[in-house]
Amino acid sequence: MLGLDPDPLALWPQAFEESGSSGAGPAERTARAVARHCRLVIDAAGPACVAIKPQLACFERLGSSGWRALEETVEHARECGLLVLADGKRGDVPVTAAAYAQGLCGETPGPFGAVPGLGADAFTVNPLLGRDALDPFADAAAAAGAGLFCLVRTSNPGAADVQDLETPQGPVHEQLARMVDGLSGRLAGSGELSGAGAVTGATRPDLLRRLRELMPRAPLLLPGVGAQGGSVEALAGARGAHPAACLVAASRSIAGAHGERGGQPAAAAAEAATEMRQVAWSRLA
Repeated sequence: MLGLDPDPLALWPQAFEESGSSGAGPAERTARAVARHCRLVIDAAGPACVAIKPQLACFERLGSSGWRALEETVEHARECGLLVLADGKRGDVPVTAAAYAQGLCGETPGPFGAVPGLGADAFTVNPLLGRDALDPFADAAAAAGAGLFCLVRTSNPGAADVQDLETPQGPVHEQLARMVDGLSGRLAGSGELSGAGAVTGATRPDLLRRLRELMPRAPLLLPGVGAQGGSVEALAGARGAHPAACLVAASRSIAGAHGERGGQPAAAAAEAATEMRQVAWSRLA
């Protein structure tokens, strides 16, 4: 899965060829360059990927121009035959969760007609507010035929501060995994695969076998490969009964591959993505 976390100060040089200048301010010009950068990365690495995972914050920080860049990126991914997993890690009380869900995969009824949302095929959510706050996301995903991925054990070092805390029922991340498994019947999948997935970081491969036991039908999104130190070779514990049970996500190690490999950014990204796909299929499928 191709992560898109565009840093305006680290875009490919070709991204500036169509950014324009006439009558446009910094936000609009930057957003144009970000959109073109994402198109270029998708064109280069997309053939080796099943989906893109745009980090919503990287677009939202550019204001309304950034959201347009996100919409253009999503549209281009669809034209290339890729799924879209919107990575926003939303989470709030039920009424606000419902609004988030409308914006991600549904639509918002209005006095002049329905307003469509982003139309994501799946999205990430934060389950720490509890089951009632997850229900609106699950309902919206089920209605749209989309999937959701709950944070269970994330890839950042500080995840241990909360997610590994012990409770009478085991670590917090195991409790979160049980919540995900409880949603599996509500989001239809394909045979052994549910539409309710989990974010389980590649930086803690020692936890994956137990998490897979707790979530046998969940697709596991495995971020943290490459720049964060995770390795595809160490992820065998995440393997499930379905070939799509493991989704390896990488962003900087693909978009920034030319920094290590040299050469043109597009060629380096294509090479890095192809290599990662080959390893993932050989170890996890």
